Amino acid sequence: MTPASNTSPTPVAHTLRRRRGLTQQAAAAAVDQACRRLRLPTIRALVDQAVTAATKEQLTYHGFLAELLLAEVDDRDRRSTLRRVKAAGFPREKWLGDFDMAANPAINPATINELATGDWIRKGEPLCLIGDSGTGKSHLLIALGTTAAEHGHRVRYTLATKLVNELVEAADDKVLAKTIARYGRVDLLIIDELGYMELDRRGAELLFQVLTEREEKNFIAIASNVSFSGWTDTFTDPRLCAAIVDRLTYHGTIIETGTHSYRLAHGRQQALS
Repeated sequence: MTPASNTSPTPVAHTLRRRRGLTQQAAAAAVDQACRRLRLPTIRALVDQAVTAATKEQLTYHGFLAELLLAEVDDRDRRSTLRRVKAAGFPREKWLGDFDMAANPAINPATINELATGDWIRKGEPLCLIGDSGTGKSHLLIALGTTAAEHGHRVRYTLATKLVNELVEAADDKVLAKTIARYGRVDLLIIDELGYMELDRRGAELLFQVLTEREEKNFIAIASNVSFSGWTDTFTDPRLCAAIVDRLTYHGTIIETGTHSYRLAHGRQQALS
């Protein structure tokens, strides 16, 4: 036998013939072991149930195999979705279906439904939610981010002050480029509570670097309780402020959530229902 013949794969038909003599108990053990080695936990968990269902419904061999493989694929997708949502770092769970549109008439439901499709993420267009505290900005940011993660996008949520502090520490530790690159790789970066605190020039410049890294490549969404005209109080350098506003608004969607408290209105709606 030549060395080449030693490395040739075993014909599938030969493998099937070799397994014909397995007892039902041995076959079950072989399936269990194979599922462990191939990392197919869903098939391993459902195979007995699937065999019973296939016998009852008289499925063909192909139908039985398809049911098992599709169950594994569906469960793997579900686990991947849960990992992406967890990796996003959301502070709490929020869903678009739970947002009471009637509690804040300033928000156009059609706009939110369009954003939920995720086209803006694929195009790398920014989203800005501007409005007073309690008007639903964070709820929408987290809910849209969760939807994006469910659609397969890599998402990262952070508070503006937390991000700036992380960037300052990274610069001091001489790992700034690595940190900025990490934020540049996610498909959607969500920065909440931008404008709540004044940023010194260094912090603003570092934040600007992150925005520049993501410009027209990956999407960014922010929420602020201050209108753009008031951002000079947050970014004390007027030229830097103008550049940041430009990065966040160019080809972007701006949603003004208004001044009336969503939390209060939503609470009243629930009390009346």
